[in-house]
Amino acid sequence: MLLLNIEYIPGKEIEALGLAKGSVVQSKNFGKDFMAGMKTLVGGEIASYTKMLTEARQIATKRMVDDAQAMGADAVVGVRYTSASIMQGAAEITAYGTAVKIVEG
Repeated sequence: MLLLNIEYIPGKEIEALGLAKGSVVQSKNFGKDFMAGMKTLVGGEIASYTKMLTEARQIATKRMVDDAQAMGADAVVGVRYTSASIMQGAAEITAYGTAVKIVEG
């Protein structure tokens, strides 16, 4: 599956099929959340949260691809990601874009 954050596929004609989306709410366990809170006192990257968000982005992307494939898409264009804090230590990641079929010319 071709994923692009631009609104077209260079050199190809496409047919829009609809919105493809995938989301996940991910959290860390209490122990890691506590240690991350301690890290905020001294500053710097909180590696466990970086890893959590990377994993969540991968899951949301896979769900978006699955959604696009169910529509018969060859690609998703205009791919975007959003994130929101649901509660302390948990974040929602959403991946979305336009599912498209490449038109054979």
